[in-house]
Amino acid sequence: MVEELAQADEAAAACVDAPAWALPEHDLIAALDAAHRLQQRLAAVTLSLIREIDGRGTARTQGASSTAVWLRERLRLTVPAARRLVDLATALDTGSPGIRQALADGAVSLEQARVIADAATTVQATAGTEAADKAVSLLTDWAGQFDPTLLRKLGTRILDHVAPDLADAAAKAALDAEAARAARDRHLTLSEQTDGRLRLTGTLDAETAGLLRAAVDPLTAPSGPDDPRSPGQRRHDALTEVCRLAVRTGELPDSGGDPAQIVVTTTYDALTRQLSSGTLDTGLSLTPEAVRRLACDATILPTVLGGTSQILDVGRQRRLITGPLRRALVLRDRGCAFPGCDRPPRWCDAHHIHHWADGGPTSLANAVLLCGHHHRHLHHSDWTIQLGGDGHPEFIPPAWLDPEQIPRRNHYHRRT
Repeated sequence: MVEELAQADEAAAACVDAPAWALPEHDLIAALDAAHRLQQRLAAVTLSLIREIDGRGTARTQGASSTAVWLRERLRLTVPAARRLVDLATALDTGSPGIRQALADGAVSLEQARVIADAATTVQATAGTEAADKAVSLLTDWAGQFDPTLLRKLGTRILDHVAPDLADAAAKAALDAEAARAARDRHLTLSEQTDGRLRLTGTLDAETAGLLRAAVDPLTAPSGPDDPRSPGQRRHDALTEVCRLAVRTGELPDSGGDPAQIVVTTTYDALTRQLSSGTLDTGLSLTPEAVRRLACDATILPTVLGGTSQILDVGRQRRLITGPLRRALVLRDRGCAFPGCDRPPRWCDAHHIHHWADGGPTSLANAVLLCGHHHRHLHHSDWTIQLGGDGHPEFIPPAWLDPEQIPRRNHYHRRT
């Protein structure tokens, strides 16, 4: 298979620089159809390979918490996109073979295949295998006329055509399946921008959407007839207020043994002169004005850094013995330090590089932040950890994974 894919890759590469402008219109459209058909065939091959990798447990063997996370690192996909591929690969492997064949023939697109698989799963549960096969055949034919959105709408009433006596019961099953898909696909992504801002993207299920609107909508009204803010800006400010209210309740769960709090980092020189700009423990920068505003509502824990960004001292709260070291780890590692992991600090444990039971000290130089999965993985694998020359953790893979054992680092957490 590797040789055949290499040949296909060479053939596709030869077409990249082909002069499309020289083709007559008929050939131009034919070339587009052929390229699209080839894309679907390759998608079928990709799903087959993903299914095999998932079945073998390759991802966990190499240290990832799931196949989706491993695909993100390997293929540079988002985790939701990778998870959808894993789910579809499983559905095509365990469901009707007609869907996989249609994709391999280039008769349906990847999104259409996903729609047909979802509909077939619902029909299978309601009316059995024979009806599911009929549904696949019918929806595959319709895929030549309808895009995935319209095809999904048709799929919700497919039993009207393949098993009309069960259509009403199936409508309820389809509604339940849609709710299950909404729960499966729910996600919220916080992406750091280069200028310190966050971009929020995601999909909320119906219940969460209702809660968000109930909390945000009352705070989005204009403050008066001269309010210059746009609707989007008012929603932004409303979300800020909701977060402030949540922090003020004091009922948020602890994060690594510390209560919800703001940690501001500054240099020693700036600290001795005056309150200057600061950096949150998440890596985001704040203006002096923002620091002063936060000081009105939250405890500011000063972390003093030397000229080489080494931590000299950490602000203390007497009731939390482990708080300063924990905050120092967060400032250094920003989250799980294992290569390829994007878990935030609040999901992480502090791990002794040289085990405490073996005489290792409890200190910043002997600690690293690890999420639950990678904490367990480190204790049951041949990976080792060391601190690099700049004081940041490096992970040395076992020889069977990398014969040269080149140290690896986590690049998902921005470091300042």
